[in-house]
Formats: sequence, structure tokens, C-alpha cells
Amino acid sequence: MMSVRHVDASALIRKLWHYCNVLRDDGLSYPDYVEQLTYLLFLKMADEQSTAQVPTKFGWRSLVGLNALDMHRHYGDVLSVLGERGGMLGLIFRNAKNKIRDPGKLRLLVVDLIGQTEWTGLPTDLKGDAYEGLLEKNARDTKSGAGQYFTPRPLIEAIVECVMPKLGEIVYDPACGTAGFLLSAHQYLLSRNRKMTQAQRNHLARRAIRGVELVEEVARLATMNLLLHGVAGHADDDLPIECADSLKKNPRFKADVVFANPPFGIKGSLTYAAEGGRSQKSEELTVVRPDFWVETANKQLNFLQHIATLMKPGGRAAVVVPDNVLFEAGAAAVIRRRLLEAFDVHTLLRLPPGLFYAQGVKANVLFFDRLGTRRSKGGDLWVYDVRSENRFTRTKPLKRDDLQEFVDLYRPSARSKRTLNTAASERWKRFSTDEIAATRECSFDLTWSGVRAPIQPGVSRLDEISRLLVTDLQRALASIAKVAPVKRADS
Repeated sequence: MMSVRHVDASALIRKLWHYCNVLRDDGLSYPDYVEQLTYLLFLKMADEQSTAQVPTKFGWRSLVGLNALDMHRHYGDVLSVLGERGGMLGLIFRNAKNKIRDPGKLRLLVVDLIGQTEWTGLPTDLKGDAYEGLLEKNARDTKSGAGQYFTPRPLIEAIVECVMPKLGEIVYDPACGTAGFLLSAHQYLLSRNRKMTQAQRNHLARRAIRGVELVEEVARLATMNLLLHGVAGHADDDLPIECADSLKKNPRFKADVVFANPPFGIKGSLTYAAEGGRSQKSEELTVVRPDFWVETANKQLNFLQHIATLMKPGGRAAVVVPDNVLFEAGAAAVIRRRLLEAFDVHTLLRLPPGLFYAQGVKANVLFFDRLGTRRSKGGDLWVYDVRSENRFTRTKPLKRDDLQEFVDLYRPSARSKRTLNTAASERWKRFSTDEIAATRECSFDLTWSGVRAPIQPGVSRLDEISRLLVTDLQRALASIAKVAPVKRADS
């Protein structure tokens, strides 16, 4: 078996990815490969830990002694049976299918790759980093699929460092993807708290980290990612990751810290309405959320409302939002105004295009805190612009150093002592939230000049407006086609 002392994360990633290239000859896509690897890794680790979760006749050892054809047949049965279980097994194996068509290649994966390593014996950070590296490589090399759920790690690390989660707090992501934010928060807490009590360690491993992911395949990757890093949840009915639509129901608990990069996309198929709201959509397509401020089908706006409802007094949030959330009228303006009323909306990080895999998306990170139970008032909105004169691509990725100036100016440990740094005067500006609230649209899309920037609603970007128009026109044309089919010229 692979020696623990002579293996590192990069070597493990190379070995895992080598087998991915072998399996691509069998027609497997990158996401398919990572998914199959997840099933087998879970079975192998469950066997090493002698867990009773997996029945013996469907466990790892039930596979390894079989020839290629019998293994291929039995592997399909294993996935089917375990997928019907509840708890962790159900989350990992639900609707799982064997997508490896060649029995010989399945046996190669079982015997020569997974079976050659004592995975439980590897340090948590090593096997976790290897899996995380595999997910990152998968996202980088995939035009669709996992890429859309993958937030650049340097950005995540900078955001987590600014928000500073603390021991004993609940960290939550309502659209967690492969759990990048949650994992970074977990590692941040570990690295800054070398000496913890057993109670603190138990809380961090079993209760502190919580996420929801809508897409089943991605939820299982998130679960495995956390599991390999030592986050297992409290019990089968209290798992760190839930596969669900987090917008469809009131939150089960309040969170101290919320990180989120909600899925980009202007409209969803559902409208989320405040209680008593009248939706123009049919009843079947309307979800009533009595805790929401306004009715809308815009995904990002609904995630902002959802996040606002689940934060504890004094809770902190950092949410990735596209530009249109900052300047759109209607529901967006209502939500921005309500945020200013009930929260301290204190920081906006403007990101350059090219960071995310959706083409043309210009994103921002909005930082806000829930005001305490004793009515208090938020301060100024500080804006840092890393967008101007910067463009990052897959060949020129964002690095952690690119965000160090922002982290320094944010002053994570002493935010109240922020100053207008002259060296960053063209990137770091301060706006009065009172002045923002006094404008009709309550826009966060701000431009500036001078030391203390006056409120100037930014010029809406032509590409963003064009994209919105195209989306609305396509939707309108589709609706017209349904009710009034176009007659053929020869009819």
C-alpha cells in the first residue's frame, strides 16, 4: 500500500487524475469520474473504519475479491441498494449509477488505485487537499458541470479572513456547491485555534459547518469533501450538507456567519412571495415565504432575502452578487433599502470579469452584519475596486496576493478603524449609507471622485443591460409561441 510518509497531496492528485485520463477512454466525463471515485472512496474508508453504516455484503470487501465481470455486476447492485438508505449513505449514493462500461477499467480503479492506499491512515489535510485539488482541476478543465459551482479559492480565502468566523459559531452556506466556503472556514478555524478543548473540537467537526445544495451530484461531492477534511455532522439526521432547495422553506436554525455564491441566472422557474402576496404565476409555481420582504423570481434577490432571515443578531454575511443586484429597480431596490434599514451594509468588493465560469458575468462581494437586538445604526459603505485594469482568466488566474491590499484595508480585527489609504485612493472609497438611502433607487452601483465620494449612481453597463434584454425577449418569444404558434408559409 502507498506509504503515508512518501506521499503528498500533489502526488496523490496526479495519480488520481492519471486514472481519470485512463477512464476517459471509456467515455467518462470529468464529473462522472470524480463521482465514481467518490463512491469507491467512501466504501473503502467505511471498510477501514469498520463502520456499521455499510452492510457487509455491499461493502468494499464484497468487491475486491471478484473478477472483472462479477465486480462490474455487483458494483451496480451496491450503488442501487445503498442509494435507498437514509442518512449519510442516502446522501452519497442516492440515484447513483455505475457509469464505467468496461469491467476491466472498474477493476483497475478498485484494485490498483483505491485499494493501494490506506485512506484512513492518511493525514486529514492530505487526503482532503487531494480531493479538493481534484475538484478544482475538474472545475478548471470542464466547460460545464462542476465549474459553475466552483468559486476561486484565493477569493474564498480572502473573504473568510475578512469575516473571521469564531469557535462555537454556526457557519452556513445556502448554495454551497462543492463546499468551498465551508471548507475554508473550517480550515481557518483549525489554523487559528491550535489548542482546543474536546468540546470545541466536537462542535467544529459535528455542528459548526452547515450547507445546502440543490443539485444532487454536487451535494454528494460537497459531503465527501467535508468528510475527507474531518467534518461528519452529528448524526444521520443532522448532516453537514442537505440536498434541497434552500429557498423553499424557512431556515431551521439561525447562523452566526453566512457565506454564499448563489447560482447566477436572472430568473428562476419559481416565484417566492411574501405572505399575502399576489403572484401573477400559477399557485403551483409560487412559494410563500412569510419572512421575505418582496415577491420576485430573481434568484440572487431571493437568496439575499433568505440570508437576511437566517442571520442571528450580530451575524455576519459575505455574498457574491452580480452587478444587476446593485442597480436594478423594483424588487431589487426594495431589498437594498431593507438591508440598509436592518443591517450594517459596510463593504462592497467589486470583482473583475473572468473570475467565474459564466461568460460575461461581473460580480461583487457584499459584506453586511445584522444589527443587534438593541436598535443601532449602520455606518458607511466602503467600496474596494479590484475590477479596474484587472482581468483574470484560466491562464491568468486570480492569486491570493491580488486581494491582500483589500484584506489589509478591510481591517478584519478592527473594522471601525478603517482609513482612506492614500496609496489606494483610486480603489478604496467611502460612501454615506444615509445618502444612499435618500436616493430613489437606493443604488449600490457607485462611482466616485474626490476623497469622500459623493453619491453618483453608476452608469449601467451596456453588456449587462443587453444580456437582461436578450433574456427577457427570449422569454417573451417563448411565451408567444406557446399561445400563438406561427403558421407555416405553405399552409
